[in-house]
Amino acid sequence: MKNRVFFPQRALDSWVGADRVDLMGGELVIKGEGRKYRVVEAVRVLAEVTGGVDVHELVGKVKSVSFLTELGAEVLDTSMVLGELAYDVVPGFSGTPIGSFEEHRATSVPPVEGPASSSDEEMLATYLASHLE
Repeated sequence: MKNRVFFPQRALDSWVGADRVDLMGGELVIKGEGRKYRVVEAVRVLAEVTGGVDVHELVGKVKSVSFLTELGAEVLDTSMVLGELAYDVVPGFSGTPIGSFEEHRATSVPPVEGPASSSDEEMLATYLASHLE
């Protein structure tokens, strides 16, 4: 299974506003690297807040909104209700790299700043470290 990454909506809004990424038609492109991700709307489940038992074991996980909707959940901004349970969530997108990292490197221009990354994880860590606000 390919690595996946969660992109919080708040960070994406900032990056799109600063022209650092493009988000169009289910695809996210990190402009500085040219790396592409297939994205689906998702949430990161932070906590169950009613004191109930998290029978679906969602806390601490990233799940697509479509999966949660199939379970019967309703997501609204930073809250989610599933049956009698309520959760705090972080809205955003789950991204899966398009193609392998080796294919990406073979078809992209290395970044101008610093050495080229050797993996998706290293590339994202470098990008996030230099662009977090």
